[in-house]
Amino acid sequence: MIDLNLSEEQRALQKLARDFAQKEIAPVALQYDKEPAFPGEIIKKAHAAGLMNLSCPKEYGGQGQGLVNAALITEELNVGCVAIAGMIGINSLACGPILIGGSDEQKRRFLIPLNDAGKTASFGLTEREAGSDAGSLKTVARSAGDHYVLRGQKCFITNASHADLYSIFATLDPSKRTKAITAFVVPRGSPGLSVGKVEDKMGQRSLNVAEVNLDDVEVPRENRLGEEGEGFKIAMKTLDEGRVNIASCAVGLSRAAFQAALEYAKERVQFGKPIGTFQALNFMLADMAVAVDAARLLTWYAGSMADQERRYSREAAQAKFFATDVAVRVTTDAVQIYGGYGYTKDYAVEKYMRDAKLMQIYEGTNQVNRIVAGGVLMGG
Repeated sequence: MIDLNLSEEQRALQKLARDFAQKEIAPVALQYDKEPAFPGEIIKKAHAAGLMNLSCPKEYGGQGQGLVNAALITEELNVGCVAIAGMIGINSLACGPILIGGSDEQKRRFLIPLNDAGKTASFGLTEREAGSDAGSLKTVARSAGDHYVLRGQKCFITNASHADLYSIFATLDPSKRTKAITAFVVPRGSPGLSVGKVEDKMGQRSLNVAEVNLDDVEVPRENRLGEEGEGFKIAMKTLDEGRVNIASCAVGLSRAAFQAALEYAKERVQFGKPIGTFQALNFMLADMAVAVDAARLLTWYAGSMADQERRYSREAAQAKFFATDVAVRVTTDAVQIYGGYGYTKDYAVEKYMRDAKLMQIYEGTNQVNRIVAGGVLMGG
């Protein structure tokens, strides 16, 4: 027998996150969409409430939650707003390389001050010519005695404008592709590190995304994560967890859109009765509900695999591409159910639709995630 009932502890975590989202995030979501800004005060409150650094072990200042519990919290926060919730949850991705490739000393040196202070970090892998093909990155790390010198540019880096630390991936030899990629921790304020263009996005407007410029940045050798050439492996393991997190975000967004559409379909009367009673819309609502539930179950399954310390690359990729495809479909259907009103900025559903699209792109496009899942199926 498989028991999907939540424990008392899990229900308490779920309620904590739900109450926080309803009180602190949802009321200002449209405002932050119209006038994008760093949600610093909300992040401070989330940190105080224990809603940040969910999967980071307690000995390093985190909450010590498994991925299933983290998924419960993440879903609730994203019902409020995926952009604001993304800024609250960015450390799960940004600090992943430190947890995976760092020594105990490095984890204590970098993570404890960051987590105790409620500060945020960034994950720096993507480049203009190295998106899906991360092995072709051009940022170079040159060994120079007791330090490395990093030179290059990263793009589409979430939280780049506000990060206290950057997990940066660079290559020791571009000709060796993935075998030469190495991971480093670069503190904010390092000479030569600067933030470039901030992207003006269609959706997830208050999720800060920007370039990171590295102009001969000297990084102490003790800031290297793992051995030389292990960076690509560290990045891929980090993305496994990140994909479960994004799937949870997508479930939250889908649920918000579905709930809004369902309530509207009950209230909006045409031809003398609620529009949700007409078969065309009633079937649409049924399909939306089953899609949200299926996405959640796939996400929990991937999280449970991780919590059992089993390999979960395929499950994480599947949860990510399925849940984010669901988010695009459900948010689009929500706009359709609202009709003309749904296309106006007076209602949140048009924001949900814009926010959803990015989910099919970051943490690996859904096409790449299908390659990952298919590769594992074929024994890769």
